[in-house]
Amino acid sequence: MIIHIDDAADPRVSDYLSLTDVQLRKVKEPAEGLFIAESLKVIRRALAAGHEPRSFFMIERWLPDLASILAEYEHVPTYVGTAEVLEAITGFNLHRGAMAAMHRPAPADIPVLLAGARRIAVLEDIVDHTNIGAIFRSAAALGVDAVLVTPRCADPLYRRSIRVSMGTVFQVPWARLPEWPEGMGLLREAGFTTAALALVPESLTISQLAARDDEKLALILGTEGDGLSARTLAQADHAVMIPMKAGVDSLNVAAASAVAFFATALDR
Repeated sequence: MIIHIDDAADPRVSDYLSLTDVQLRKVKEPAEGLFIAESLKVIRRALAAGHEPRSFFMIERWLPDLASILAEYEHVPTYVGTAEVLEAITGFNLHRGAMAAMHRPAPADIPVLLAGARRIAVLEDIVDHTNIGAIFRSAAALGVDAVLVTPRCADPLYRRSIRVSMGTVFQVPWARLPEWPEGMGLLREAGFTTAALALVPESLTISQLAARDDEKLALILGTEGDGLSARTLAQADHAVMIPMKAGVDSLNVAAASAVAFFATALDR
């Protein structure tokens, strides 16, 4: 179903409208049950993970690169056009070749997700989509079994998060907690030790936490700037710090996540 688009106002491509407008997309995408996969690699990873496409969207010269996929999903519309028309729709130059609007999966069942996990990350109110994507990439690479995000945390399936994660957000099971920090009770019920990464007095170092070798460990990472809330720190089993040198006060949350995931990995 190759459909040529020559008008940026064509309603058939509304899924791809104004992709750089974060506020618009935050409302539109969850409400309409979709997310956008950008680049050939990310599209392939999304499909391999079982996600179903609503449509494909690309500059016409990229059709041969997706020929095998389009043949498999021949019932799904593929919208093609010039770079100028597609840029007018999306708001940016589509230099990564192709996009796909994908059906958003049903939310994961949190108790089921936790039942099979031994190392998880909890992301509290992290708002930068780049950080979210980088954390998921580290989680996939360093053996984190699942990620939980708090109600106010940014969307892991936002286009930039997916792109920065290199599609690994499709590999790591994740779910959004209905409430937080009250949701910490779910972690306790599942047998997790909770470790909040924060520079507070009497914190364990990350090496000390790793030496404990907890059977089930939840690493809690806080929002950019302010870090974790006082309520979260009060309820966590441990506060944990990554020792700093050269007068540096802290790491970016994405960098801190990689250090913590590596240090506490089961196969380190």
